[in-house]
Amino acid sequence: MDLLESKAVSLNKKQIKSRFMYHSIKRVFDFIAAICGVIILSPVMLVIAILIKAEDHGPVFYKQVRVGKNGKKFKMYKFRSMFVNADQMLAKLKEQNDVDGPMFKMKDDPRITKIGHFIRKHSLDELPQFLNVIKGEMSLVGPRPPLPSEVAEYSDYDKQRLYVTPGCTGLWQATERNEVDFNEMVQLDIQYIKRASFMFDLWIIWKTVEIVIKPNGSY
Repeated sequence: MDLLESKAVSLNKKQIKSRFMYHSIKRVFDFIAAICGVIILSPVMLVIAILIKAEDHGPVFYKQVRVGKNGKKFKMYKFRSMFVNADQMLAKLKEQNDVDGPMFKMKDDPRITKIGHFIRKHSLDELPQFLNVIKGEMSLVGPRPPLPSEVAEYSDYDKQRLYVTPGCTGLWQATERNEVDFNEMVQLDIQYIKRASFMFDLWIIWKTVEIVIKPNGSY
């Protein structure tokens, strides 16, 4: 599959909204799958919660304001993988950003805890986002929800990522992950929105399961 096209793509927002059947089926599937995910993976989540609490006695969960569909803000849930004061440490680390553009990624981020390294590597820190999916704030598959500070630096082209409900996983996470820069990540998200279908979503979910078992360079 040729994921990155040679030229920028402009999306038709009205055409995306007109796909009522696909979005309806996707929402029903998301809701049922997220509930099943919580039930089936609850023993794994309990173990992760105990390990996080045992390491530094801090909170198990981390809530962060993110930007969703059409710019609507919501609180996204994650297992805490960083030290409690991680947000305050960010300003000092900005210059060490490993990704170009309005997104921060650092391979050897000193803010990450010991258990945090493991759960991030295997994407297990994202499991609490099943709750966001059940609430309808997120989908299982879609562009990752950005921070408000990142969106403030978006171009009109970048803002096309916000045309759809953000996802727990997406084309970027399931394929290139940290091997591409911010602009290429946006391009992958837009390619997903352009090609979105129920079968494409299932393929991305399958690839994500493979990555949980055999990580593709996440950090």
